[in-house]
Amino acid sequence: MIRIILFMLTNLSVMFIFGIILSMTGIKSHSIYELIIISGLFGFSGSIISLLLSKWIALRSVNGKIIKVPSNENEIWLTNIIYLQAKKMNISTPEVAIYHALDMNAFATGSNRNSSLIAISTGLLNNMTRDEIEAVIAHEISHIANGDMVTMTLIQGVVNTFVIFISRILSQIINTLLSDNKNENEHQHYNSTTYFFITMIFELIFGIFANIITMWFSRKREFYADSGSAKLVGKTKMIAALERLQQSCEPQELSNLSTFCIHGKSQSIMNLFMSHPSLNNRIYALYKNIYM
Repeated sequence: MIRIILFMLTNLSVMFIFGIILSMTGIKSHSIYELIIISGLFGFSGSIISLLLSKWIALRSVNGKIIKVPSNENEIWLTNIIYLQAKKMNISTPEVAIYHALDMNAFATGSNRNSSLIAISTGLLNNMTRDEIEAVIAHEISHIANGDMVTMTLIQGVVNTFVIFISRILSQIINTLLSDNKNENEHQHYNSTTYFFITMIFELIFGIFANIITMWFSRKREFYADSGSAKLVGKTKMIAALERLQQSCEPQELSNLSTFCIHGKSQSIMNLFMSHPSLNNRIYALYKNIYM
């Protein structure tokens, strides 16, 4: 979940800054085609920058330490498992990092399948059996092999483009209606200021709906990663890992950080904004061979 949340936060921040710059330039829809091109450039820029910076941001956010040379038996076993699984999936061996956290968690990130990182929390390493850890690693390896981060970038770029485009179209329509009653001296200043604020409001509103779409896709990819893990190390191990997460205590972090946890809450309308389906649903899908 961490890889998705960090990706989304960075992407939204970049998109918001670009949105402000675009509004301040006064660029509006003199041409629909021109606006589509501009929206696409700014829409995809945010997601691409997020992707390129994903490893750097993720490592620093969790204060992770990359294992360059294994220093103990556990690190040797961990790096060997990741090497063997990566070889089976025909991808380059990801970098391996460990970070200190009480909760059981792991994530994969990187700009492409041959330049990736898998980070694992000490809470997971200390509380799971080796079979369960192996299944969690296989889940993350599946994310990398499936190219989920690149796919997320493309989807985010498309929804960003839509948000920027439709926000500016609607903003110009409303701005024109509101400024019709202004005299000529007031018109120019009112037009630019109002357009800017209306655009920001629409981008915020449509950005929320765009996140719902992106999170829906993210939940689907989790099922496929579970399935990939089951094929790689066996369904029994993956189910055991998910059941271990069910038995663990709820995260103790603040509410804005608890969404990072792989066993985060999923209730009511907030389901729409969850990057992961519930553990019950994931276990059920494995038992029933759904997505296999």
